[in-house]
Amino acid sequence: MMRKSIKMAVLSSILLFASCKNDNKSNEELMTDNLLLQEWKGPYEGTPTFDKMKVTDIKEAVEKGMELSLEEIEAIANNSEEPTFKNTIEAMESSGKVLDRVFAYYGIMSSNVSSPEFREIQAELAPKLSEFRSKISQNEKLFQRIKAIYDASQETPLEPQAQRVVELTYKQFEMNGANLDAEKKKRYAEINKELSLLYTKFANNVLHDEENYVTYLNEDQLDGLSDAFIKSARKIASDKGKDGMYAITNTRSSMDPFLTYSTNRDLRKQVWTNYYSRGDNGDEYDNNKIIAEILKLRKERVGLLGYDNYAQWRLQDRMAKNPENAMALMEAVWPAATARVKEEVADMQVIANELGDNVTIEPWDYRYYAEKVRKKKYDLDSDEVKQYLQLDKLREAMFFVAGELFNFEFTPIEEGKVPVFQEDVKVWEVKDRTSGKHIGLWYLDTFARQGKRSGAWATTYRSYTSFEGEKTVLASNNNNFVKPAPGEAVLISWDDATTFFHEFGHALHFFSSNVKYPTLNGGVRDYTEFQSQLLERWLSTDKVINQFLVHYETGEPIPASLVEKIKNASTFNQGFGTTEYLASALMDMKLHLADPSDIDIDKFERETLDELGMPKELPMRHRTPHFGHVFSGEGYATAYYGYMWADVLTSDASEAFKEAPGGFYDKDVADKLVKYLFAPRNAMDPADAYRKFRGRDAKIEALMRDRGFPVPQG
Repeated sequence: MMRKSIKMAVLSSILLFASCKNDNKSNEELMTDNLLLQEWKGPYEGTPTFDKMKVTDIKEAVEKGMELSLEEIEAIANNSEEPTFKNTIEAMESSGKVLDRVFAYYGIMSSNVSSPEFREIQAELAPKLSEFRSKISQNEKLFQRIKAIYDASQETPLEPQAQRVVELTYKQFEMNGANLDAEKKKRYAEINKELSLLYTKFANNVLHDEENYVTYLNEDQLDGLSDAFIKSARKIASDKGKDGMYAITNTRSSMDPFLTYSTNRDLRKQVWTNYYSRGDNGDEYDNNKIIAEILKLRKERVGLLGYDNYAQWRLQDRMAKNPENAMALMEAVWPAATARVKEEVADMQVIANELGDNVTIEPWDYRYYAEKVRKKKYDLDSDEVKQYLQLDKLREAMFFVAGELFNFEFTPIEEGKVPVFQEDVKVWEVKDRTSGKHIGLWYLDTFARQGKRSGAWATTYRSYTSFEGEKTVLASNNNNFVKPAPGEAVLISWDDATTFFHEFGHALHFFSSNVKYPTLNGGVRDYTEFQSQLLERWLSTDKVINQFLVHYETGEPIPASLVEKIKNASTFNQGFGTTEYLASALMDMKLHLADPSDIDIDKFERETLDELGMPKELPMRHRTPHFGHVFSGEGYATAYYGYMWADVLTSDASEAFKEAPGGFYDKDVADKLVKYLFAPRNAMDPADAYRKFRGRDAKIEALMRDRGFPVPQG
């Protein structure tokens, strides 16, 4: 999952700040005393001083940053000169630099090193954050200047990137109520303020349940688990003050291998229940009522703009354009996915019966028996594959791919030269390997820990732009791999290796950027996952397999016979993977198309799954009470389908490489990949960009072939 750049986020209602005057210190004193406000210094055009940031500075820094930003916006809005691209749009693109710096720190405190102290401040800032966005989006003088430039550009277009910025800026203001009357604008702002509080509370509730529902095991409860997993679990328990025990944390990276290998069915059920009940435990951290309120407020807000539902409003500037198109894609794939689940469950039940286990497959059994089917059907042992999936070697493989396709070179930075926020974070310099030109820095935060949100994501602290001189990129990848015991190799699953490549794809998208203006570094949600999903395909290329998949102890390359098994099993368990994802995506859309006036979230979830014919043997990937993509903010709301939309593009683009003389390393196709799909970011309409790459629109048939599903005829 990718997080947007700060500048674009302001315009797309993701950053929500407020102005608050500080009467105790002068501007000069604040800028001097508060490290978070200061310009970044040091090599590489300056970097954030992550090692010295303090939570106690964040509130003051955010408030001052917002105050300065609003002053800049007011100056633009009240400019007595006729509105021009330079004195209005370009001036807006140039504004907010102090705030951008502050929010590099804010993002780290929120996602990577959260604490109860920070969460209190976050909750306090949330309503103010919303007011700030409203003060910009509802600034009538500012909007009239933007509208004048937009109207003129429809008659006499500007150069392409300038024209794109004007159109995106106008559209964002229009979508966020700039054309409303005063009374409706007031209510629109009030709703945003209420939502900001609910989003923060939702996210913190999930984080609470992730941190507090830990399963501790005794030595006699470890059957089936690998030595590396056991050593890691013992270390985590010890760090939590439980010496002699073994901790299964309430995160996917811990839950998933436990459910795959533990022979203790009761414990599998307990760990499964903890994970899938996050935000749904009937206590003060329960999210069901919060979700109901979010849905009501979202519908009311878009109703002010004349839309029937939130999905109509949200999808108008996405590739899908409307909820009907998004639903049509999901409904085309759903029957094939659930039919495959029935086949997978039948195979599992046979294995369970052969073993004399006397069970009927339940959700906490799916991964366990699927692994046994994998071994039987394909003679493929996931634990055996992991012996060849060392995290360090996979990182080298990603660097190799980046060199071959993008001409990038990654060089480790000497420890201490660039400040980091946690000792495990490492930094690399990125250069063009032909010219030696410095492109940026890549930060890698690898391991799960207390205060770090779950999942994997990519973000930037500084993005490439050129309208004020070329700016180099500071990009970060963040994962939640289980930290090994000292001296142990980090071995991960094939799925985790795929995720590692996926998030690196976002980083390559950042480093490839060739746009003039900050707004163009933003993205269209059902398109921005495409680039990263596409990069996953290079994990299974021969050049990566032959060079980087080596045994962690012997250094021997992965046997050709095991590679053959991996490739043969490439469509294995696609029923599970596709169905658990699609169930969440369909639920997201259906929740926002429903009447929320008297909605019971728990009941709605159950009834919707029944209507869909959801197989009882597996859950949604993200159950509604912890669906952070959709309810801790608005980035993926009615847009979770976007991963599948991007998957259609990914499968189709992959076939372009397969058909090329040089395969996945074909230079001509790689050049078009960078030129049309990575470098433009949002400077070009995504559909146009894809057609320039492929010569036509993408087709769903490639996706169905990839997943081993029946290809629709006609």
